[in-house]
Amino acid sequence: MTQKAKIVSFLKQVLNHQPAGWVDITTHRLDIYNEKLAKTQFLEYFENLYKDDVADAAALENLPTAYDYIRLGHPLSCVLEWAIAKQHGIDAENVISFASQTVPVLAVLRANLFHKKKTQINYLGELPESFNDQLIKEIYGYHFELNQVSNISEIKAFNGSTIFIAKKDKIDTVEMNPNVDFSISLHGRLGSILVINGEDNNDYVADIQHVRRRETVAMTPADSLTALHEFVGESIGVVDSNLENNKASVLESIKEITGTQITPLVGSSGLSVQYAIMMGLIHDAQENHHGKAIKFVVPPNCYGGTNDQARRVAACLDHIEIVDLPVDGENDMVQSIDRVLENIAQQDAIPYIIAEIPTNPRVEVPDLVKLKEVLSKERKTANGETAIDPVFILDQTFCPNVHFLGENKMLSTVRTIAYASGSKFPSGGRCTAGYCVGNNKTQRLMDKISLHLELCDNEATQLQYEILAEQLPSMNQRIADAYKNTREFVSFIEETLPSAKINFVSEELASEGFTPSVFSMDLPTQGATEEEKERYKRELNLKLINLMITEIPDESKFCVSYGQLKGCYWTIPATSTQGTTKEGDKDYIVRASLSPDLDLEKHKEVFQDFVNSI
Repeated sequence: MTQKAKIVSFLKQVLNHQPAGWVDITTHRLDIYNEKLAKTQFLEYFENLYKDDVADAAALENLPTAYDYIRLGHPLSCVLEWAIAKQHGIDAENVISFASQTVPVLAVLRANLFHKKKTQINYLGELPESFNDQLIKEIYGYHFELNQVSNISEIKAFNGSTIFIAKKDKIDTVEMNPNVDFSISLHGRLGSILVINGEDNNDYVADIQHVRRRETVAMTPADSLTALHEFVGESIGVVDSNLENNKASVLESIKEITGTQITPLVGSSGLSVQYAIMMGLIHDAQENHHGKAIKFVVPPNCYGGTNDQARRVAACLDHIEIVDLPVDGENDMVQSIDRVLENIAQQDAIPYIIAEIPTNPRVEVPDLVKLKEVLSKERKTANGETAIDPVFILDQTFCPNVHFLGENKMLSTVRTIAYASGSKFPSGGRCTAGYCVGNNKTQRLMDKISLHLELCDNEATQLQYEILAEQLPSMNQRIADAYKNTREFVSFIEETLPSAKINFVSEELASEGFTPSVFSMDLPTQGATEEEKERYKRELNLKLINLMITEIPDESKFCVSYGQLKGCYWTIPATSTQGTTKEGDKDYIVRASLSPDLDLEKHKEVFQDFVNSI
């Protein structure tokens, strides 16, 4: 049996017995998720199954989580990359799939910006439809030369990195040439496959994976499944997804949910949308305030993806700087914004503020009247001229049902763009697609954001639109039901363990519409020194979480997720959502999020056992 035949035979077994969760949910086997091994463990175990020719349902179900929760990669994208690599004798980590056709090119260009290395892009036929070389040079700051070829063999040695791009009909086709460092094959609506060639380029792997994690997504589970069926010679047929109707339904639902009038934008993930927002605002600034510095104002302890991506964008462009915005605990968001905006006005710079409301993980809501006042205040530059007004970029993931932007609402008169992560309440954990909306003062900005969402080929996929069309109409009811469970659980904890400090919205805020289903808590601690107290608290955090996921394995998961259709999710922000946050800004507390559908009495019972044990 040839190598290809052996791979195909094994993959057919895998496809027949794959766990439903590989396609249907964004989080697979979190109970056997080791973050430090997430990039390697799945394929190591999978390779062993291949060697033993074992691909039954139980063996596949027991494979650990692959990568992190779909954005960076998932079981089916890993299997696809492994299969292509195996067939061509390449290391599996050198094959990287993308839902986007342009981001793999941007990933290499970004790495070479820091390596101070030239890049030549050779392409067969046409470049990806969304590729805009002028904007990539002018707005992203990347440098490259374009070279159309009629055959890969034409490509000569180049003093720098050489990229080869070609449309391919077959998913397993990999064209290489010793002079090509990065071969990118385009596969229509499925996305693209990037192959890194030569040991000299192995240090690009981590950089390119990080772009995939932050600025786009891997080829989605459904599309990876289609590609794998194609790999083994099976056609599963193109299902008529009714894309036009689904898209219209999604856009209408988002407008209704947010109370906005401008057409929303829907991307492959929340971070895909955030990236388009950032690049769209940078583009607008260069057109309308050319030569002025841009300041992205970001809470240092906010969600790690937001924090990391903002700093990654700033690292690429000299005229962009990150300004810290302390928002939690002893820091008041409104006062911090006022102080920061005064400083930026003095510098005659452009202020773009990214903030979560409620904040994460302390679940705090600022005084919205004062927030509006401080954002609306006219400020002066050092020369006495009127300063540029801020754009407020609101991460609304925790409370996507609150009307901030609609006519006569709190932030309707301040340039505000709101966005939400789709893997949370919008899809109920069934896909990653996120969206953004703007108030009536942001049409020009939304046009630019749309342009960059398209440039990065990061619009939601057909199936993502289908899932959102199905899930969005019930979102507000699910939010209400999940909040009810969370309020009841929080009240139980307050009675059972009054010495725990719980961070959750007040009844008063809930009556105003802030009904998140996430809370965090500082557990009581003991010890003679601060170090001892901190160590005891961190051990207690893990004791509680491990008890919950052990005693209620079907419902309690160790994961950052939120807004799922079922169960309860537990995490420690410092070691999960704040993974890339500076150590001093991390929160070593317990964060829990409850769904509308869980056995609340069982969770109370296990929490009572925990209290009894301490």
